Amino acid sequence: MAAPALKDLPKVAETLKSQLETFDTDKLKNANTQEKIILPTAEDVAAEKTQKSLFAGIESFNPSNLKHTETQEKNPLPDKEAIEKEKEKNDFIAGIENFDSKKLKHTETCEKNPLPTKEVIEEEKRG
Repeated sequence: MAAPALKDLPKVAETLKSQLETFDTDKLKNANTQEKIILPTAEDVAAEKTQKSLFAGIESFNPSNLKHTETQEKNPLPDKEAIEKEKEKNDFIAGIENFDSKKLKHTETCEKNPLPTKEVIEEEKRG
């Protein structure tokens, strides 16, 4: 890549050019720069080494050392009888939940176990 010609370079304004030429560096404040380099701890280095060794073990693993296995299904579907029992139970529950109480007949309750009278109670106390 060739350097651009002088005429192609951007022009700097005269006021800016004069300010740059007359700039006094003594007016700048002194500043101390601090370089902050945080090194990893010994635990970080040890963890990274173990991680690298694990990755190396995975990368170098030979899948031809594996044995072929047959998978057996251990969760068979329920038999027809169990499905029928569950269906009957669900129908029974649905019948209770959807019961229409307006179909009931009105009845009068007659109490057949009356409380004992005072005389009967006094007689039991004596006896």
